[in-house]
Amino acid sequence: MMNMALAGLVVLVIGDSQMVGQHYLLTNTHDALTRQGAIVHSYGMCGTVPWDWLTAVPITCGRLERHENGQAVIDMKPALRWSVLDLIDKHHPNLVVIELSDAMAEFGADEMSRRWVSNEVQSLTSRITARNVPCTWVGPVWGAEGAPYYKSALRVKEYAQFLAQSVAPCRFIDSTAFAQPGEWPTVDGEHLTQAGYRQWGQDIATALGSQVAAKR
Repeated sequence: MMNMALAGLVVLVIGDSQMVGQHYLLTNTHDALTRQGAIVHSYGMCGTVPWDWLTAVPITCGRLERHENGQAVIDMKPALRWSVLDLIDKHHPNLVVIELSDAMAEFGADEMSRRWVSNEVQSLTSRITARNVPCTWVGPVWGAEGAPYYKSALRVKEYAQFLAQSVAPCRFIDSTAFAQPGEWPTVDGEHLTQAGYRQWGQDIATALGSQVAAKR
């Protein structure tokens, strides 16, 4: 039986390149949340870290948005970044879902800058919760070892564990729990195939429904 704990809730979803594609999370998480009765507004900007969602400055990488049952609107021309605070004021969400992970993990580097990651995370979570809006952070998914993004199972695990300890007062979804390393194939080492995004999107929505139900 489908968990309808999200029914009637306005959910704002923001994310990085894992959102920016017709068959990425923008389609799959959005649809899965909608099937649970949520009113969903999704935004994605590729290559972004948390601070990028706090200032409306130019972005050249491309951005994408989708609202409720509408189609995705893709804008690959240079445009202003969205401010999550402006989006909160616009949509008045009951929940903000944050999928911002890969750009901070420093794949390929010898070490991950934990202080920088913590500062980035807190810069966003503190401002969202100051608006009295609960939030959930979605952690990284497994990828493929090596070039071009140099993801590694060891770094993904380290990074996910660190995020889990850093995102409070937001709740955390551990995407590494949804599959084994290498179980979901990728198209480029980082971004999943269509089937992988479909499963990841459904797993995120299921986890969110369980979190909301547990708080009631």
